[in-house]
Amino acid sequence: MLVGMTTNGEPETRSRRRAPAGAAVLREDVTEAIRAAVFTELAEVGYARTSIEGIARRAGVGKTAVYRRWRSKLHLVLDVVSALAVQGLPAPDTGALESDLRLLYEVTSRALRHPVASQILPDLQAEAARNPDLADAVQKAVRHGQESVASSILAAAEERGEIRRGLDRDLALDLISGPLYWRSVVIRAPKLPKGYLPALARGTAEAIKAL
Repeated sequence: MLVGMTTNGEPETRSRRRAPAGAAVLREDVTEAIRAAVFTELAEVGYARTSIEGIARRAGVGKTAVYRRWRSKLHLVLDVVSALAVQGLPAPDTGALESDLRLLYEVTSRALRHPVASQILPDLQAEAARNPDLADAVQKAVRHGQESVASSILAAAEERGEIRRGLDRDLALDLISGPLYWRSVVIRAPKLPKGYLPALARGTAEAIKAL
């Protein structure tokens, strides 16, 4: 058993996952080095010129180490995109729709405006226009990452009676994710106006309640 600490300082135990007999053990430090290399490679040369060879060289590993973890450049890049899309982020639980949205926007805004992310996402958008496979995969990765959190926020609001049951979930998800993504990634506004995120959270909450 591994013993760690929870966010409130309490001890936490978790089982060490054992690899099946005969399976290669993948070192986590190597995996993280490869992911970091992907970020840098994409930011510096773009998706089209990114290669497994370049990623491996930057990470200080052999190509085999990369292919043990991801079967292609596309799958490796999508792993990074999913991270940028806050996939797996615990849904905010503040007790109210507006404050849940505000917390989500604060975290997402920081991720989208990160210097590396702000270079990677526009490049992937441009490349996706020429590459249907990439376009489909990026859309699914980004949307899944956003929906996993936003859907939880909507479900909690529904349970509290803040929004009506049976509303158009797809439209509500578009209202949640669209404005910030548009401003940060599509038009690449250099800076969000003061008070923008609280106002966006308030307006989005009211719009969803009106559906």
